[in-house]
Amino acid sequence: MTDAQRYLQAYDEQLRTDAETPSAVAVMLEGPLRLVTFAGGRGFVTYRDLGGADGDAVRGLVASAIEHFSADASIDRVEWKTRGHDHAPGLHEALVANGFEAGEPESIMIGPLSALAEAGDTPEGVTLRRVETEPDVRAMSAMVDEAFGESVDARQADALVSRLARADGMELWVAEVDGEMVSGGRLEPVPGTDFVGIWGGATLEAHRHRGIYRALTAARARSALAQGKTLVHSDSTDDSRPILERSGLVRVSTTTPYDWTR
Repeated sequence: MTDAQRYLQAYDEQLRTDAETPSAVAVMLEGPLRLVTFAGGRGFVTYRDLGGADGDAVRGLVASAIEHFSADASIDRVEWKTRGHDHAPGLHEALVANGFEAGEPESIMIGPLSALAEAGDTPEGVTLRRVETEPDVRAMSAMVDEAFGESVDARQADALVSRLARADGMELWVAEVDGEMVSGGRLEPVPGTDFVGIWGGATLEAHRHRGIYRALTAARARSALAQGKTLVHSDSTDDSRPILERSGLVRVSTTTPYDWTR
């Protein structure tokens, strides 16, 4: 097996389980599907595989998922997480027919955590630190929304504050210039596995291409190594993928989010 094949096998076996949704408020099983409810009115659909379902069965699974989430008035948006290597005949068509819209595909990147820890030195004038207080978490969340070109979503900040209060292992890291947060991201150790996730990385446009994101990634990786983790995974945009590739991660598949809004 190649490195990519070994990593993909580990990804499917270790991450596509309860480990994928540690902060879930509730999880319901519908056949092979995991129908997940998160705080803040967000639903999520994932699975280890679709159990060899044919086109008719796939359409039935999508309809069941929508029925489940539609019945809960507190949920106003749902993400169905697809993977490019899955056998899922007719899934795109079934999702679109039920009101989902496809987002931008991202690369599933996996590799040795030790290499990522050496991703880059901290640029002069930049400070890296963990954030743990509610004001800092809200400031970080707003900055990341801005960096992604999105409106500030207070519900996302609420969910992060709630998770820190539960101490589920998530870490939030930021880079600052002259006391201003300019880049941020999450570290998600996955209990009972070799993996840690690097998520939500974003840098304000005016501070890009200076090595800040690389340094922030390396800091998170060093924190994970201290916890005994050995592998790292991330869903990466075209902006962050080259940074991870230079640090020894490989693209093992793709993932595309499909979003439904009430």
